Amino acid sequence: MGRWKFASLTGAQILFYKVFQKTALSGGLFYELTLYIYYKMGTLTIIILSLLGAIAGFAVGYYVVNSVVLKKKKEQVLKDAALEGENIKKEKIFQAKEKFLQLKTEHEQFINEKNNQIQQIENKVKQKELIVSQQNADLNKKQSEIDKIKDNLNHQLSIVNKKSEEYDKLKQQAIEKIESIAGMTAAEAKAQLVQTMKDEAKTEAMSYINDVMDEARLTASKEAKRIVINTIQRTAPETAIENAVTVFNIESDEIKGRIIGREGRNIRALEAATGVEIVVDDTPEAILLSAFDPVRREVARLALHQLVTDGRIHPARIEEVVAKVQKQLEDEIMETGKRTCIDLGIHGLHIELIKLIGRMKYRSSYGQNLLQHSREVANICATMASELGLNPKAAKRAGLLHDIGKVSDEDPELPHAILGMKLAEKYKEKPEICNAIGAHHEEIEMTSLLSPLVLVGDAISGARPGARREVIESYIKRLKDMENIALSYPGVTKTYAIQAGRELRVIVGSEQVSDQEAENLSVEIAKKIQDEMVYPGQVKITVIRETRSVSFAK
Repeated sequence: MGRWKFASLTGAQILFYKVFQKTALSGGLFYELTLYIYYKMGTLTIIILSLLGAIAGFAVGYYVVNSVVLKKKKEQVLKDAALEGENIKKEKIFQAKEKFLQLKTEHEQFINEKNNQIQQIENKVKQKELIVSQQNADLNKKQSEIDKIKDNLNHQLSIVNKKSEEYDKLKQQAIEKIESIAGMTAAEAKAQLVQTMKDEAKTEAMSYINDVMDEARLTASKEAKRIVINTIQRTAPETAIENAVTVFNIESDEIKGRIIGREGRNIRALEAATGVEIVVDDTPEAILLSAFDPVRREVARLALHQLVTDGRIHPARIEEVVAKVQKQLEDEIMETGKRTCIDLGIHGLHIELIKLIGRMKYRSSYGQNLLQHSREVANICATMASELGLNPKAAKRAGLLHDIGKVSDEDPELPHAILGMKLAEKYKEKPEICNAIGAHHEEIEMTSLLSPLVLVGDAISGARPGARREVIESYIKRLKDMENIALSYPGVTKTYAIQAGRELRVIVGSEQVSDQEAENLSVEIAKKIQDEMVYPGQVKITVIRETRSVSFAK
């Protein structure tokens, strides 16, 4: 304490001093500082400062205590961590040693196995070496034997060569003697012999060829007739006759006035939209649609049917209905083409070719429906191809497409066969199909076996009785001319053209014409008809000579 005395201190001041002294860590400094403040300052100030000092002392003490505690805890944690790390290290080292021992054991085991395998292989190699050495010894022994045999053969070969030379000398001497006796060399004799054999072979070959050709002609003629007849019999579809006029029936004549319209505007609009001439005359309950294009006539008929059924008939409505019907007819054409291909079993056609096939339904050739004709030709070609051992599917395809040039709007100046061939080439048909289409009227050279089949099938279908229609006047005139040609011969009493002009029956008098004359007469009439008339297909001339004995019983 030194110079500081407690004589004049009160009880409270002594208590403050003791408390302050105990709470301060730096006791001596705070002690002297407290005495100094006490003597120099007032009581209130001392109390405040005492409180502040107490708070500061508590804070410093708390900080110091915490620091010591935390330091001890930290040291303890570090010790624990170091101890735990040492334990983990020892454990890992122990595990590593165990793993190392395990791997070492496995490696030693693997090395032992490999050493055993190597030992086994070495043993096998040693055994093989022994075997090989033994074989080499045997081979050396055999080689020595072979050398001996070879020496022996060489000796014998030298003897044979000497004998061969002697033989050649003797053979040459014999040939020279034979040549001197025959008066010609061996080469000349050989050439003469070869020429003689060639001549004999040619003679025999020509004889054989002539026999085969004669037999082939007879067989081919019979076979061709059989195939054509069987084909015609097996393919007999109905024929369809197309006209240039379609009759549209109506329920009453009152509808005619509505169709004509005020001052004929409705009928003019209908004719302009369809391209069909509409004839409204005194024919009861009927209107005539006249056009050479069956598609246009069908469009006009369907449009009239819808207009009459609906009841609204005026130019705007007519144009609307015609456009709708044209679209429907295009869909129907496509559907017809697809259905035809399905019926005939033809696949893979281009969509444009299918459309052309559907348009054939509304085209005709000499009154024969073109689609029906093409289907018939396809079946005929397939039948003949099967008989001849050709591909029936390709023949059917060519027969169906042979007339597509007739329904195309491209290059109308070209012949329809050439145009059809170009269309087939355009849509990637095979070359033999294209050639068959283009050559079915012999306008180009036939390069495929299918081409004559299509030509014959087209002729058979077109020449079928009743298949095609001619103008009635020319048809009647042709039949009359045919009958008059036969009547111009003496002895002919009656003539009849039957089967649509395919057959002419000639009846002669038995008193005027003999049997031999009747046979000659049929040939002469046929020749005259062939020279003077034009007709489809062929005409059969039948001369009938009969003797009738008539008597009456009374």
